[in-house]
Amino acid sequence: MPKLNAEHPNLSDIQTGPQLRLHYRQVREATAHLVSPLSDADATVQSMADASPAKWHLAHTTWFFETMVLQPFLPGYRVFDQDFNFLFNSYYETIGERQPRPKRGMLTRPTLETIAAYRAHVDEAIDALLSGAAPAEATSLIALGCQHEQQHQELILTDILHLFAQNPLRPAYKDPSPLPIERAAASAPNYRHFEGGIVEIGHDGRGFSFDCETPRHRALIEPFRLADRLVTNAEWIDFISDGGYRNPLLWLSEGWAKARSEGWSAPLYWREREGAWWSMTLRGEQPVDPLAPVCHVSFYEADAFASWAQRRLPTEAEWEHAAGEMAIAGNFVETGRLRPKPAPAEGNELKQMFGDVWEWTRSAFSPYPKFRPAAGAVGEYNGKFMSGQYVLRGGSCATPASHMRASYRNFFPPDARWQFSGLRLAEDV
Repeated sequence: MPKLNAEHPNLSDIQTGPQLRLHYRQVREATAHLVSPLSDADATVQSMADASPAKWHLAHTTWFFETMVLQPFLPGYRVFDQDFNFLFNSYYETIGERQPRPKRGMLTRPTLETIAAYRAHVDEAIDALLSGAAPAEATSLIALGCQHEQQHQELILTDILHLFAQNPLRPAYKDPSPLPIERAAASAPNYRHFEGGIVEIGHDGRGFSFDCETPRHRALIEPFRLADRLVTNAEWIDFISDGGYRNPLLWLSEGWAKARSEGWSAPLYWREREGAWWSMTLRGEQPVDPLAPVCHVSFYEADAFASWAQRRLPTEAEWEHAAGEMAIAGNFVETGRLRPKPAPAEGNELKQMFGDVWEWTRSAFSPYPKFRPAAGAVGEYNGKFMSGQYVLRGGSCATPASHMRASYRNFFPPDARWQFSGLRLAEDV
């Protein structure tokens, strides 16, 4: 068994004892609730290499607790099934070989019922560990595992949406009744001014953070303005109508090549029906809400739209500076909406900074100054992906609210579209 050292500044000052025990239970119950509408078939099929079956998510998050916590720290722990280390390891090279990611959908066995038994077995053991004097290293890893599982809760929803979108019946994950659509005309966004200067970004050490959010450091930003709301579907339709997907002058070279090779002409899941745009959602296929934030667009598309609008995407330092001390409140998964919603019309403050859609920034996902990955296997969690990815901020309508903070750095390749990703515009002063 490899060393699973969790000693790292970003894993300190976490929940312990009864508080962590309750948090663990709540996270695990939330995952079970998300998959409760799914059949064994729904939970087994894999729609593309980047997505994973819900059954695999259920097992992998459980494997994390078994491998990282229970085997090293609970004396006498009995591994549920030795084969699961191969089946449900994701990308931890130091832990061993694994089922190839594109073939996770081939795992018709174990059954969903067996995975439920696996989760119950591990939950009982974690409860036993937390009932005693669990070492700090173990509680740090349990806190990390809870955050890790919340990431997979969002992935369960994004991956199920992609799967159901391939089904000609366009099945709904949740109540397919259409949500109300506001028919009022959209107003242009207002732009909030921010002075330039030296600012501090990165996690401040209070509560949990992933290693890539640290260390907190100084960054120099120039004066800028930031749109007070997200880009809407109506604005994206204008982009489409004006030939945005046909104008190479708006696109980065790699983005243009990708758009041509994949035949992009609208956001993922959009299609025209009788002269109107519809989109596949977790509530089935629904009319596109013109005032809601555009969703399921890649970094390449977001950057092209910003060029068309004669503006740009914000940097992650600008975004985090603007978010400042704002409350973590918005349209998260707990609302049950599972779709982005229009920005409130009233108020001059920044809107939709948290929830609705992840916001692409123009910042590459790279290490902060003096970054050090955690020691041991958990050091593979983020640092190994700091190449070829772009940072997104703010969370989405599929993100758990308790998982979000202003310093959170999500990241995906620039051509990723199946996530709940959108954009907010910025401009230089």
